[in-house]
Amino acid sequence: MSLVIKKTLITVGIILAVFLCCYSCVSGTYNGLVSKEEKVKAQWAQVENQYQRRYDLVPNLVATVKGYAKHESDVFTQIADARSKAGGVVNIDASVTDDPERLAEFQRIQDSLGGALQRLLSVVENYPDLKADQNFLALQDQLEGTENRIAVERKRYNDFAQDYNVSIRRFPAVILANNMGFKEKSYFSAATEAKTAPVVQF
Repeated sequence: MSLVIKKTLITVGIILAVFLCCYSCVSGTYNGLVSKEEKVKAQWAQVENQYQRRYDLVPNLVATVKGYAKHESDVFTQIADARSKAGGVVNIDASVTDDPERLAEFQRIQDSLGGALQRLLSVVENYPDLKADQNFLALQDQLEGTENRIAVERKRYNDFAQDYNVSIRRFPAVILANNMGFKEKSYFSAATEAKTAPVVQF
């Protein structure tokens, strides 16, 4: 084998090795970003599930309280308004997480419904018979459990979003992310009212 052929084969081998190394690095980075983005989307679906669960509990809770507290029409109106703003089905496209303003609006609507429910539960203090009603107690337990699940799922969502956001900002992934359309995800934040804890006694 001539020296020229050997040099050519070595050069081709080096170019091929460099190409395979670059391809492996790029595809690994891209696949990693896709996996993290899908985790964010899946966690968003979990957040939606818990909001939907709360939304579905509202009519039963309101109906139970109405049987005892017929004169609390303001509270019932507030809940009906908040529930109608939340929409019939809590099924918002995961692209809402790409837009901080849309996510903030979604969160504001959900916080409004949560606040209306807290006002409804505070009304119960005036109705001892209602506080002892088994249907109400069961619904109250379900609602409290759902609120806890919402908090947990929102935290998990924020954790996944943070992991993803850090990944798309690190070098060399940032180059790929900018060119392939990977967008930063928005976070849930504490509601303004959450900075001062409400006092609700039963």
